Amino acid sequence: MLKSIQATTRATQRSLIQRLAESIEEIWRYYLVLSPYSVPEDLGYIEGSLEGQRLTIQNHCYQTPQFRKLHLELAQIDNGLDILHCVMFPNPEYALPIFGVDLVGSRDYGISAAIADLSPINADSTLPIDYQQALSTLPRVSFSQPRRLPEWGDIFSDHCLFIRPIGASEEDQFLNRALEFLTIHCQIARTETPLSSRFDIMNVIAGQHNYCTKQRQNDKTRRVLEKSFGTEWTNRYMSTMLFDAIAV
Repeated sequence: MLKSIQATTRATQRSLIQRLAESIEEIWRYYLVLSPYSVPEDLGYIEGSLEGQRLTIQNHCYQTPQFRKLHLELAQIDNGLDILHCVMFPNPEYALPIFGVDLVGSRDYGISAAIADLSPINADSTLPIDYQQALSTLPRVSFSQPRRLPEWGDIFSDHCLFIRPIGASEEDQFLNRALEFLTIHCQIARTETPLSSRFDIMNVIAGQHNYCTKQRQNDKTRRVLEKSFGTEWTNRYMSTMLFDAIAV
């Protein structure tokens, strides 16, 4: 049986992060046939220091016939900062969008940023029609503090949810919507027919490359990692662990 993220990491994080991490793994196991993904030995569990506080990062990755990498990262800083990061990278033979969800928050002040999306990778930046149809059936959700996407955020879809959830009710709404995105994604992915055209496969690779290139422009992530581990290590981590694009 594949192991879950270690309880010592998850049990001390905010409730929303714990629930989301557990639910992601449950949905993966229910809909997909998981097998281990080889993580570099020194990148599975990482410890560092940020302004005198201990920083820990734990990565668990899987693969399936449809996805070359399912990545779930949990990170903590001793002063109470908790982070969840999850991305599903399809195999290049599958013309699927990229599911991603991130949570950032502290145990004292709540979640400051929550984002979930199914990001299109085709040239016209639109989701496949089966995704559009499934997403159109979801009930509308409303949040009191929507957030603005970064300048490089043109990779996200019109359905992207980027907010600061206020209170338990909005946290639950975000959790439910993120899991609805994930469930739709897994349901469609497991019935998808693999591509046979080299041209179509290269388009998928190019789309994933663009997604990863834009995500690596996230200055907030880069600054935290560089302060703890230095520029060279950060470049390697962002390009081989977080956003490892297939070479075009």
